[in-house]
Amino acid sequence: MKKFPNLKNPFHLAATLGGIGLVPIAPGTVGSVVAWLIFVYLSHFISLINMIILTISFCFLSIWICNQASKNLENKDHKSIVIDELVGMWIALLPVLFLANSQFERTVYALAALIFFRLFDILKPFPISYFDKNYKNGFGIVIDDVISGLISIIPSYIILILLSLI
Repeated sequence: MKKFPNLKNPFHLAATLGGIGLVPIAPGTVGSVVAWLIFVYLSHFISLINMIILTISFCFLSIWICNQASKNLENKDHKSIVIDELVGMWIALLPVLFLANSQFERTVYALAALIFFRLFDILKPFPISYFDKNYKNGFGIVIDDVISGLISIIPSYIILILLSLI
């Protein structure tokens, strides 16, 4: 196996989000924060339906990219692969576009989604752990982050509801 990642390989470049996954400390968290920033920026210019379409498209594209990038790796979910964080983070953030009524609520929800997404992605409670352990391919690399993103919606929304009661 050649050095991974080789940023001259387009699959490695995409899987590491342009090399962001190469940061030495907490590449998944850095990838999540970058995904968060990209989402916030794009959501000011793209409609809700287009953000949903873009997120779903990135999900399928990421599975293919991760499958190609991890083809010759022993550890399929290499720490440098962070495109899956982008997908999971965007899934966790999508509800903010129609749940929040003010900039303050959007900010609170977005920060909560980031924190809960990282928490679930790191701790991997069931069912996240099931997919992480049993699917060692592009699908497995991405699906645990998709599930982390989906689960993150619940506590993020609860915080938004509790905030409205104050």
